[in-house]
Amino acid sequence: MNRFLSVQSLFIALAAICTTFSQAQVATVPVKMTVTVSVPRDKRMPEIKREDVFVRRGRDRLKVTEWTPATGANAGMDLFILIDDASDPVLGSHLEDLRGFITSQPASTSVGVGYMRNATVQIAQNFTSDHDAAARAVRLPVGNVGAFGSPYLSVMDLMRRWPEHPNRRQIIMFSDGIDRARRGMGGRFLTTIPDVTSASELAQRTGTMIHSIYVPGRSRLDRNFFEANNGINNMAQLSDRSGGESFFLGFGSPVTIRPYLDQLNDIFGNQYILGFEATPARRAGLQFVNVSTEIPGVDLSAADAVWVPAASANQ
Repeated sequence: MNRFLSVQSLFIALAAICTTFSQAQVATVPVKMTVTVSVPRDKRMPEIKREDVFVRRGRDRLKVTEWTPATGANAGMDLFILIDDASDPVLGSHLEDLRGFITSQPASTSVGVGYMRNATVQIAQNFTSDHDAAARAVRLPVGNVGAFGSPYLSVMDLMRRWPEHPNRRQIIMFSDGIDRARRGMGGRFLTTIPDVTSASELAQRTGTMIHSIYVPGRSRLDRNFFEANNGINNMAQLSDRSGGESFFLGFGSPVTIRPYLDQLNDIFGNQYILGFEATPARRAGLQFVNVSTEIPGVDLSAADAVWVPAASANQ
């Protein structure tokens, strides 16, 4: 009996040593992402500490190393206003509200303005801290998509051209979400546009939050129920996967966009920089994570995945 216990204890000790050695071999790398905190409108925002935030990858809980409010020295933000040139000119009735929104941004926010056309972005104003200049760059959409119109290819073009900067990255996209470029390639009746997935992955890789506001397109031929519904759903997917917010009210033009812009200001004012330790793979890539808290009534919004560098050769 005693011999059996001694052998059993030996195996337990060896298992513990192997586990410790194995854990020591698994090095982690620090990664960061932007998180939005929200509560119901009739509730007060509670104090949220680092230990209140949980990050999980599958069943594994990852170590949270940073939970910093995006205020003060950490308030820097790059905000790009991206308007689909295929939008109906009725959008013009909302441009004064949009200009007022731009000029009301804090000094820590740089604003850029551009128009989606031919699967690219025509820059009307590069990022600037001169908010009046950015507001003046806002114009009516021309109501034409060009020869190859895709809001998802356009937003990817913008993200690839984004200057390197530690600021938070935010896009507000005005569009009907219809990918007209796919029509000529047999994609008219696709329920999920492949470019939505590509744009989502690029947003997650670059840490870009994409917020979308639905505005109808110029042509009635482009606004049948199926395609309009698809456009809204695809924009909502893109926003959700990147940690952003999507705004729409049916298939018509919104009566006013001011409530949407007010909500976006609330979002920008309640963001945190989340840092945590991730386990790298042999190749760099996206890893799906879930960010949550157990504080009642508090919701955390973040991208579905984070970019994790490859493991170094020494690991």
